[in-house]
Amino acid sequence: MHPGDFILTPSWTYHDHGNLSDTPTVWMDGLDFPLVNYLNTSFAERYPEEVQPVRQNEGDAHARYGSNLMPIDYNHPSLSAPIFNYPYARTRMVLEQLYCNGALDSWHGIKMQYVNPATGGYPMPSIGAFVQLLPSGFRSRPYRSTEATIYSVVEGGGRSQIGNTTFDWTKRDIFVVPSWNPVSHEADEETVLFSFSDRPIQKALGLWREQTT
Repeated sequence: MHPGDFILTPSWTYHDHGNLSDTPTVWMDGLDFPLVNYLNTSFAERYPEEVQPVRQNEGDAHARYGSNLMPIDYNHPSLSAPIFNYPYARTRMVLEQLYCNGALDSWHGIKMQYVNPATGGYPMPSIGAFVQLLPSGFRSRPYRSTEATIYSVVEGGGRSQIGNTTFDWTKRDIFVVPSWNPVSHEADEETVLFSFSDRPIQKALGLWREQTT
């Protein structure tokens, strides 16, 4: 795990938390507990040992599933992506390349969504994840959608107007844009925002809407 990495813990998958460094580590968890609890499908099972054994080398999943290739016997056993770690170094390189080779979107700057490489869909069936680059001095036009979105500032600093209120933010800050509230971003320096939302659920139910002004 490195700063800016996007990491999955899919349903029916054991996972451990740990810190092997000599400094404190903080990460942001994005959970679908409200929906899962409402459906009465929330439960947990502990791994029978203290720590799981490592069965694959680091980078194995990206080699198998994240390089425009797929094992011929892969049969989509899960709706979640077969890769659990989306390294920020790769993501940042893509954002920079797109910024150098195309026009900015007036509402999002350069914005991409994380995908399940096996299906082209969302990395998890209930959570969509996104990342966007806002160049220094960029001011977005107001945008709103029916999804509730949680943002994390990976790099940079600036502010967002959400409804009628303006919030200043800097690196590592977290802020929320509630459903159908207009939001516009302003970057004081080159900024990268990570965000996640319940968009996959809303789209599956035919409820998702957006508005640009």
